[in-house]
Amino acid sequence: MKTTWLRLGAASAAVLLALPLAACGDDGDKGGDTKSGGKTELTVFAAASLTKTFEELEKTYEAAHSDVDVKLSFGGSSDLVAQITEGASADVFASADTANMDKLVAAGLTAGEPQEFATNTLMIAVPPGNPAGIKGLADLTKKDVNLVLCQPEVPCGSASAKVAEAAGLDFKPVSEEQSVTDVLAKVESGEADAGLVYVTDVTAAGDKVQGIEFPEAADIVNHYPIVAVKDAQHADLAQQWIELVLGEGQKVFEQAGFGAPTP
Repeated sequence: MKTTWLRLGAASAAVLLALPLAACGDDGDKGGDTKSGGKTELTVFAAASLTKTFEELEKTYEAAHSDVDVKLSFGGSSDLVAQITEGASADVFASADTANMDKLVAAGLTAGEPQEFATNTLMIAVPPGNPAGIKGLADLTKKDVNLVLCQPEVPCGSASAKVAEAAGLDFKPVSEEQSVTDVLAKVESGEADAGLVYVTDVTAAGDKVQGIEFPEAADIVNHYPIVAVKDAQHADLAQQWIELVLGEGQKVFEQAGFGAPTP
């Protein structure tokens, strides 16, 4: 399968080179082959909760590939799947859950089997000083608490719903965001009294927020899979990124607070 991708990529490149220069500006062109400076562009779509870790891996990858420019695109996993399904050009996709990865697999847009590389759990994030006096999940249901969650279709939103169900609670958020980083931003700014985000997000935020653990989190684990996208323009480079994530990247994820992938 990998050999087929490489041949397809070479054929596509030949066709593109044969087109008039004016065609390079066509919105229908997948593009993304090079940037100014002549570097090959590797496009990686990844869940927002992977921002800091993937940015660190980007430096490692580019240090070993001086002719490659890694283009990272972060967002809610559901939004990223929708973009790829609608034709967005991507070489690699990393999801914050298996449900959204399954959608890409079902659409026939993956090359090979997705591989799990990390796990994560939820934590309550509150502004410094915890002005609303949040002590646990039950406090998130109080009428005077402004709670912010991820949208239900986003992995952190799906996990939040499962947590609420497990605890027998009914959350009534004042807003539902498209990504976990959006939830965290509202907590950091003080717009929200609390938000449900990942442990890794609280760790990455430092003293901008406080984290509150709750026992139900241990039973609701998010599994992070990664895969090369079907017909990726740079299948060989995509596989090398995946190998970095599955190999040397494991130390980066552990330091960021991610759990190990399940056996």
